[in-house]
Amino acid sequence: AIFRAREKGIPVVLGSATPSMESWRHASTARYVLLRLPQRPRSAAPVIRLVDCRDLGQGDGISPVLGGALARTLERGEQSLVFLNRRGYAPTLFCHACGWVAPCSRCSARLTVHLSAGRLRCHYCGHEEAIARHCPSCGNQDLLPVGAGTQRLEAALAVRLPGARIARVDRDSTRQKDAFNRLRDDVEENRLDILVGTQMLAKGHDFPRLTLVGVVDADAALLAADFRAEERLFALLLQVSGRAGRAGLAGEVLVQTRMPDHPLYAALVKQDYAAFAEQQLAVRERMSFPPFSHQVLLRAEAGDQSAVFEFLDSAAALAQQLAPGVSVYDPVPAWMAKLAGKWRGQLLVQSAERAPLHRLLRSWIPQLQSRRVRWSVDVDPLDS
Repeated sequence: AIFRAREKGIPVVLGSATPSMESWRHASTARYVLLRLPQRPRSAAPVIRLVDCRDLGQGDGISPVLGGALARTLERGEQSLVFLNRRGYAPTLFCHACGWVAPCSRCSARLTVHLSAGRLRCHYCGHEEAIARHCPSCGNQDLLPVGAGTQRLEAALAVRLPGARIARVDRDSTRQKDAFNRLRDDVEENRLDILVGTQMLAKGHDFPRLTLVGVVDADAALLAADFRAEERLFALLLQVSGRAGRAGLAGEVLVQTRMPDHPLYAALVKQDYAAFAEQQLAVRERMSFPPFSHQVLLRAEAGDQSAVFEFLDSAAALAQQLAPGVSVYDPVPAWMAKLAGKWRGQLLVQSAERAPLHRLLRSWIPQLQSRRVRWSVDVDPLDS
């Protein structure tokens, strides 16, 4: 959009409460014009508080602080949102006797427990099977669903608050036609008290009586290997916080965390995106990550893992010959090394300037050939 608008001389407005690091740097260096909207148009921003959960233990995942806030909100006749970005009942089925976890036969992933359907499902390729009655490794019949998803959280809230009208909003509960529209109508007509939802509810919804947002298990995203993980988490938390207190009623956000001293949470409590962005940019500049460098990712997949890496190894050698000034990293497995029965690998090429990458691509891509491997080139990749 930016490129096409520049060609036609058309102004472009990029609007976001959490712009990308690339856009923020362009604004801070005056390449873009920065326009600020420091206040909500109709109401004050919600108050965000951290709930230290380092001593919470292995209960239902709901701290006493969050549980008490939910009860008080219910008594006032207002609505709450409990946010957990993980659908299903539990992330995995575990054998405590031998350590077996239920794997997907087609992916490098674990199967998620969907207790109400009696199924184990892969959230990556769609494979599903019946919940195992005993461990296929050691025969133990005492298999445990470990961790919490939205289904388990919904069940726990129903036990804690038996009088509350609770609805779960995720991809599983909204599969049927118009299911989400009916749920939205129930919220607006005050027929629901508590929503349990994933990122489907994080932005774009305006529920006047929703005054409390509780965030469960946000820390998991901080442990991801992707250097964009903190940027994505901050954006998601700030967006979901924006669901609280949108129509004159005071809003409150409680974020449960076992890492309360993390700089991301300090900026979140202050709702200071600028401080967070500047801290992130400082880290990326030290590490030569985008936007202080430019990247190209060559992705490859095939049914045979050796074919993937033979192709990537030859592509890396060719790239080094064609562009000696460009950083060509070793081929590695993709984050999800196997997906839907296909083995996947990738090769990262990086340069401080765009021009060397453009010259490389013009001569490199025509020479990439393989009948056994499906491949693609991703310029400025957002996912690794």
